[in-house]
Amino acid sequence: MHQVKLFRGLENDLPGLEKQVNKWLEESGARVVSIRTNMAPQSASQPERTISGTGGSIWAPSDVLVMVHYEK
Repeated sequence: MHQVKLFRGLENDLPGLEKQVNKWLEESGARVVSIRTNMAPQSASQPERTISGTGGSIWAPSDVLVMVHYEK
């Protein structure tokens, strides 16, 4: 049976998101059909932006969505 698993993270913690996905893949024993990702840029809610994200950007880090299509 085909199923979907979603993971959400931030671009300034991609190694953490990668570890989370890899850990789940190992523990679940799922047979991956495909993996897709999407990155959604964010803007700070206030006119004054703080330095965050990768590389000291003045923009808020983007949301990252990882969609794993798998079989149990």
